[in-house]
Amino acid sequence: QVQLRESGGGLVQAGASLRLTCAASGGTLSSYAAGWFRQAPGKEREFVAGISWNGANTEYADSMKGRLTMSRDNYKNSLFLQMNSLKPEDTAEYYCAATVARAGWVGVHGEDYNVWGQGTQVIVSS
Repeated sequence: QVQLRESGGGLVQAGASLRLTCAASGGTLSSYAAGWFRQAPGKEREFVAGISWNGANTEYADSMKGRLTMSRDNYKNSLFLQMNSLKPEDTAEYYCAATVARAGWVGVHGEDYNVWGQGTQVIVSS
């Protein structure tokens, strides 16, 4: 199965934007549904965004809806998360995840996914 590696995190000021990338290796992402999750210190992991294997369907967390765009490029074997108008409460470790899935399906729970990256840290200062 594929391995995932996130990049693009960093320290930004409130109101800034970041684009996270999740690169896959060891296989093709084209048959995988994928998602982004985050975990802040002392808090449980939470769903951020998800996308079907063909990119036709997306889901976003209500807390971030309107500030996120998740996309994918199956030719580049990569996933992307564009985050705008970042807030201090968006500070967390961000993880991408994937699972082989039928067309159109988007998982919104961590247990829906069986492949995880190592995470990239996002810190938003006020």
